[in-house]
Amino acid sequence: MTERTPSRAQEAPARPRRRDALRNREAILAAGRVAFAEQGLEASLEGIARQAGVAIGTLYRHFPNRLALVEELFAEKFTYLLDAAEESAAMDDAWQGFCTFLERFCELQACDRAFNALAAARLPVHTVSGQMSERVKDLGTSILHKAQQQGVVRADITREDIAFVAWSLEGIIQATRTVAPSAWRRHLYLMLDAFRAECAHELPEPPLSPEQVDQTIAALECGENDT
Repeated sequence: MTERTPSRAQEAPARPRRRDALRNREAILAAGRVAFAEQGLEASLEGIARQAGVAIGTLYRHFPNRLALVEELFAEKFTYLLDAAEESAAMDDAWQGFCTFLERFCELQACDRAFNALAAARLPVHTVSGQMSERVKDLGTSILHKAQQQGVVRADITREDIAFVAWSLEGIIQATRTVAPSAWRRHLYLMLDAFRAECAHELPEPPLSPEQVDQTIAALECGENDT
């Protein structure tokens, strides 16, 4: 009886190679998570590959560009923030919902420089993160309006004013990170008191327009790229 040579389909699958690929991917994600949290979105991809123990070409085989790696790393955090926004929007007590939403957002901002930048950035709308970010912003607007309708947040606050919370906290978070890492909570609640309707006084300047917010974000992004 003539012996048959095994076809490629009958040969044993290259399991070690697949295990190596999975291990490399996990190593890249672990290194990227640390690098982005500590250095922000401009963390070196070469440095991430080196920390993961792989060649830069291996990183690009798994993640063809920076955005692909960012999407993979931050999907979980955007999901957490979206869940927090939906939970806050559903609260009967609108003041509690308003405070909970901002505190959950700031918790993520405080522990991750890259997320801090992502949350304020104009993410591509075709990406999952971009779509989730837009949904979070819409829910944040609903939370604000509900609190104003209940008379607990001052009526002259706009969606654009909420951006001040993130922008001001960023500097405090960085300045106190190694000295008093929870100091941002004190500043947040000082700001929340300023949002209370019972504390309202006439403001000397009008709110930023959406266009001005976009211009400010663009300027902040340029500043980060220059550092």
